[in-house]
Amino acid sequence: MAAMKTTTERAAEALNLLPEPLREPMVAYILEQAEKYRVLKRMIDEGIADVDAGNVTDWNFEEFLREARLPSE
Repeated sequence: MAAMKTTTERAAEALNLLPEPLREPMVAYILEQAEKYRVLKRMIDEGIADVDAGNVTDWNFEEFLREARLPSE
């Protein structure tokens, strides 16, 4: 039975199937998406840490809107 290819090996094969002019833009796109994922993951981890530390309270949207309205003139 053949060994399963890693995701990296499969990605490299897929990139090699593309015409040469498309390879670099595709690599740039993949790197951009990976960076977005890394930032999102960090933000989620920070949010979970805030919840765990008790820094999060319930939020009533209707109450927020009432308090945010400016007094009538």
